[in-house]
Amino acid sequence: MLQHVLDLAAALELNPVVVVLGDDADELGCACSWRRETRVVNDHPEDGISGSVRLGLARLATSAAERVLVLLGDQPRLGAVQARRILAVPSDSSRPIVVPRFDGVAGSPVLLERAAWALAGELRGDRGMSQLFQSRPGLVRFVDIEGPNPDVDTPADLRALGPS
Repeated sequence: MLQHVLDLAAALELNPVVVVLGDDADELGCACSWRRETRVVNDHPEDGISGSVRLGLARLATSAAERVLVLLGDQPRLGAVQARRILAVPSDSSRPIVVPRFDGVAGSPVLLERAAWALAGELRGDRGMSQLFQSRPGLVRFVDIEGPNPDVDTPADLRALGPS
């Protein structure tokens, strides 16, 4: 599934690309085809996705990037057309969080303007930027995307999706 995300980032010509890995970093390092991605190991996976988001954004903070698309490794059906629709949303530092709605349901990947990166410091636990959707709705813009974008959290979830 991570290979899908790496291939998607390449197809979208995202640069730089930071990949946050967990306990399986060595295994994934050997199993994936890597390009120019920067790999960061989350030494505290017990902090959940919020810790990974903080690490990734901290690594990007020294780059010239002004926006980041937070791609998750558990969405193997996310396609380039869907992601480009999110990336096409114009910049707006007064509302720096862009959230896609797939079939009307808010989800990810979330697009963050640099003005929102510091907010990652407020995140806790095994949820990402979705924590801010309710606590800071004035910072959020939504973009409607056709089709579903299912999360895959277990092998059974992956089997249920069927062939791609």
